[in-house]
Amino acid sequence: MASLTKSVVVHAPVEKVCRYLDDPTHLPEIWPSLVEIKDVQSLPNGGHSNRWTYKMAGMRLEGTSEDVEHITNQRTVSKTKGGIDSTQTWMMEPESDGTKVTFQVDYTVPIPVLGKLAEAAIVKLNDHEGDAIMANLKTLLEAE
Repeated sequence: MASLTKSVVVHAPVEKVCRYLDDPTHLPEIWPSLVEIKDVQSLPNGGHSNRWTYKMAGMRLEGTSEDVEHITNQRTVSKTKGGIDSTQTWMMEPESDGTKVTFQVDYTVPIPVLGKLAEAAIVKLNDHEGDAIMANLKTLLEAE
């Protein structure tokens, strides 16, 4: 299993950052390889479930996501299944002049699909993608 953790300070209030991240249809705006989010359903815990399409190493993967934990203005934990199995956690906390956002993902590279040799390259690409996600989130929310 691979793991990735990225943090950024966004110069925007926690409520604004959380409101943006609480809507899964926003994720393709900041996540370069996330092609589509559809069939979004609200859950009793305040989170969502959805279907997603993701591109990894040029391959199109599809699956589902469900928020298994949702604490308003603090944290959302999602489990994905399908083309990529993962646990994704978004954590938000007030920082002096904004919000510290931390994104953590533990995932399994789909080795039968991509091959064992590709695993290290995928992990490196995903690390760069994590940097892009956080930079895009910061840019987008600070521009509003």
